[in-house]
Amino acid sequence: MNQASTTSPIFTLSVAPAKVLRGDRTLEQAGNAIASLGKRPLIVGGDRTIDATLPRLQPVLEAQQLPSSTVSYGNDCSEASLATMREAVKAHRADLIIGVGGGKALDAAKLLAYQCHLPVVTIPTSAATCAAWTALSNVYSEEGAFLYDVSLENCPNLLLLDYDLIATAPAHTLVAGIGDAIAKWYEASVSSGNSERTLIISAVQQARVLRDILFQKSAAALQSTGSPAWKEVVDATVLLAGVIGGLGGAECRTVAAHAVHNGLTHLPIHSSIHGEKVAYGILVQLRLEEMVQGNQLAATSRQQLLKFYTEIGLPQKLADLGLENITLKELEQAAELALAPKSDIHRLPFKVALEQLMAAMVSTTAPTNSKDSLNHLCINEEVKK
Repeated sequence: MNQASTTSPIFTLSVAPAKVLRGDRTLEQAGNAIASLGKRPLIVGGDRTIDATLPRLQPVLEAQQLPSSTVSYGNDCSEASLATMREAVKAHRADLIIGVGGGKALDAAKLLAYQCHLPVVTIPTSAATCAAWTALSNVYSEEGAFLYDVSLENCPNLLLLDYDLIATAPAHTLVAGIGDAIAKWYEASVSSGNSERTLIISAVQQARVLRDILFQKSAAALQSTGSPAWKEVVDATVLLAGVIGGLGGAECRTVAAHAVHNGLTHLPIHSSIHGEKVAYGILVQLRLEEMVQGNQLAATSRQQLLKFYTEIGLPQKLADLGLENITLKELEQAAELALAPKSDIHRLPFKVALEQLMAAMVSTTAPTNSKDSLNHLCINEEVKK
């Protein structure tokens, strides 16, 4: 038998961080784990996050005799900020990167470590994304517009999930994290729901479990920071969401919800954060499935999500994202970017025209089976122009 005919292509996954430490006051107990990775750490984060975290982190590093330095990633994980941070690595002679903050800070720390061939520790200060877990970094322009993502060779070497630190974050960051995490089901089930590959099947089913956990526990979690339900939801948004991306890999990807997010980042208004845009993008995706395919399950799912969003405070329409004054030209710009040739929106099982996407973007709260076209849908007088 020809050997080539029985040989499967190499399948590479970066499933999880090498080590995860999770619990109350985890940061104070992580000295040995950090010291095992390097002796001269560079701490990467935003200015406010570094100022808030350093009083707890610095004594841990000093107890291990680890001289550290700090560098701000600026406003975004951008090519310019990465260049500045690489200079800071050289100046400090760093042999370890420690990222502290939200998704963009952690993406910057991971990508910096990847570029400099150094280990990285991620310390999320909110539960807004699963960036602390994943082998992926998003790169933005200096103005905050999404440009591209970078697949990294490995997940972080160490993830420190400190509930006490997460509890200091604004409540809306956990709400956004719920929106980002619940998208795993709505996107993975479309892109990979018919896969016959074992690990991808597992990832899709984990996404369904994640959705159910969030449906069941989010309201209680948001009412009581630090409660058992709150900790379970934090674990779901930061850890379990990362597991799904790790197991599913590149074949279990984002679809329309994240594509819509990416398009919206190119608009001049940035009053909402990642998970809020993604949550809105789920409604757009379901509306597309309903309008273009006549998918009644998508229509039912959209109504279910609208009720859930109302309960926990996720955005349902453009106005909820601070885009109540969006013009038709701006709407078209965001939709065109979401439909870029390499966009994951093309993983939908049908083609999407520009006007269809624009109509879906302004009708996320429309009644089930509404057939209105873009010409009959507007969010304000400007959109008519």
